[in-house]
Formats: sequence, structure tokens, C-alpha cells
Amino acid sequence: MSVKLNSRQVGDVTVIDAAGRITLGEGTISLRDLIRDTLGGGHKKVLLNLGEVNYIDSSGIGELVSAFTTVTNQGGQLKLLNLNKRIQDLLQITKLYTVFEAHDDEAAAIRSFS
Repeated sequence: MSVKLNSRQVGDVTVIDAAGRITLGEGTISLRDLIRDTLGGGHKKVLLNLGEVNYIDSSGIGELVSAFTTVTNQGGQLKLLNLNKRIQDLLQITKLYTVFEAHDDEAAAIRSFS
């Protein structure tokens, strides 16, 4: 099973709920396309909810970095929500934990957007 993505608006923040596996191929391509569509629609505040993601490979991590760079270069902000232990560990091993702003509570994450 690859990743299932669902996008919803909470105020001026676009919340992208991801479920499944973010891996090389379809998972990374669909995430990239959804981020581009979100930015294309003028939405610059993106919260990526990874609570239902059960596996992410190095390509998936690369796509998170690419999404972060794309959003930032367009003057937006991308933050992560509900990281499980495995994803937290991966981000720490790859030294990316300091790059991403991560939250455990959706309401607090939405309030954190300036």
C-alpha cells in the first residue's frame, strides 16, 4: 500500500493527512504533487500530519526535505504533526530534526503559524 493523502483547510492552514507508506515512486510523487497544488492555490501554511504513516524510506525523507524547501522558497511554512517514534528517530539520525518544526497537538500546531 502506498500513501493516501487528504487535504483540508483549518482557517488559513492547509492540513495534509498522510496514511500508509511514503516510499520511492508513487508515495513521493503524490506528496510532491499535492504540495505543488496547495502552493499553486495560494496556500502557504502547510501542516503535514504523519500520524498514520507507518513507514517512510530515504526517498520519503528526501521528499519531506524537498517539500520543506519548496514551501519555504515560496514564502510559506511547512510543519510536521504527530510523528511516530520511528520517524522521530529517522529525523534525528539524519540531523533533520532541527530543520523541521514538529508538533504533537494539531490545535497548537495551527496556532504556531505566524
